[in-house]
Amino acid sequence: MQAADHQPSGPASGAGNPAATMKTLPPKPASQNRPSPQIHYPFWFGGSASSMAACVTHPLDLVKVRLQTRTGSMPTSMSGTFVHIIKADGVRGLYNGLSASLLRQITYSTTRFGIYEELKTRFAPRDKQPSFPLLIAMASASGFIGGFAGNVADVLNVRMQHDASLPLEKRRNYAHALDGLVRMTREEGFASWFRGVGPNAMRAAAMTASQLASYDVFKRTLIQRTPMEDNMWTHFTASFLAGVVAATVTSPIDVIKTRVMSAHGTSSLLSLLKDIYAAEGLKWMFKGWVPSFLRLGPQTICTFLFLESHRKAYRKIKGLAE
Repeated sequence: MQAADHQPSGPASGAGNPAATMKTLPPKPASQNRPSPQIHYPFWFGGSASSMAACVTHPLDLVKVRLQTRTGSMPTSMSGTFVHIIKADGVRGLYNGLSASLLRQITYSTTRFGIYEELKTRFAPRDKQPSFPLLIAMASASGFIGGFAGNVADVLNVRMQHDASLPLEKRRNYAHALDGLVRMTREEGFASWFRGVGPNAMRAAAMTASQLASYDVFKRTLIQRTPMEDNMWTHFTASFLAGVVAATVTSPIDVIKTRVMSAHGTSSLLSLLKDIYAAEGLKWMFKGWVPSFLRLGPQTICTFLFLESHRKAYRKIKGLAE
């Protein structure tokens, strides 16, 4: 009888101890620090996700172009420009030039996302996560090539968005992107496809590096070093932070581009930078940062949320592990 009442000793005695049970659970970071196997997603996913995002954020891009090219008594604020467009052209006016915007995403974004993912698959180390400098290099190269591929669509996009703000006699009145492409080639020659391609490609390189590389790093860091899982909230947070980085990196480039285009005479870029710095100090680098982020932030968030939904659906269809 005494033997039946005896409690066992040793390791088994901790079976009912919550503290002992918790110690046997593997820590989350250790299990997620191992690199996941590379999945080769279709080349067109980035272009498809960016096109969907463009349908959501196109009005913001339209307002940005109108503000950059405003003349006369046109409104000087984002809200005023929104109201002006709706009064003049109705709600549909907020989507003027959407076909050109979609053509730009199909060319520019498909190229930069596709090449970036291909480079990661081919050149990233298989036994560990690619470093941030390597991601920046791959994203910059991808963006530069994408800038060339999408330049003609970018020219059409700006023209079609700006057209409604011009006097009637100066409007081009492209019916849609393909009509504009044909007319631009016939009236201005094939060289018009590459108008401003150098600065555009450089900006595309900076944009892609600050968006794609930073998104990958933010997503990886959030999953490995916080309780967050690989889900929509993590994707939203990482894309929001990537939008902040993209707006900060490209804001000085946009300021320089605007100053160069609006400058009188033929002063060099170096002398223009000296004049800006002498007059405004380093603050010039972030003039217009808020409008830039209000456009880039939602665009970056929507793009990556749509992209991750593409990836999730692909993994489910192919029966790949999450």
